[in-house]
Amino acid sequence: MKRKPSTEATSAWIRLMRVQSRVLGCVEQDLKKAGFPPLAWYDALLELSRAPTGELRPVELERQMLIPQYSTSRLIDRLVDEGLAARRECKIDKRGQFVEITEAGRELQKRMWSAYSAAIEKHVGSKLSDADAVKLSALLDRLGCSCGEMKLPVSESTTAR
Repeated sequence: MKRKPSTEATSAWIRLMRVQSRVLGCVEQDLKKAGFPPLAWYDALLELSRAPTGELRPVELERQMLIPQYSTSRLIDRLVDEGLAARRECKIDKRGQFVEITEAGRELQKRMWSAYSAAIEKHVGSKLSDADAVKLSALLDRLGCSCGEMKLPVSESTTAR
């Protein structure tokens, strides 16, 4: 039996999409004003730095990123061109490759966090109490679970992004 979404569910969907777009745009602007590259760069560098060996296959990097990145190969090209990442051939599968974070990439990711964390506080943290943030996270986790996404542990979701 197929059911249509209620008016309330549709309204929640529209608000969720609009808020996500607006807040993400504001965070991007704050990073730009601080002289940093786009948030996708930070996200890619963060995921590479979190990998146990500092490297991931491009497909793994795309899966890990918070921001939908349909042109991961172009993003990787830019990171490599800027010396923030390097490509490395897979020794086992010569057709495969890894993307590895460089020391310059680690340094940029750490510097960007100061502006990024300030933007998170400005656009989210200052508008929600900690209790409200926990409730919102729980509600969003329920939606994410229906999409097959994993929940981030509280320590990761609040300290490293």
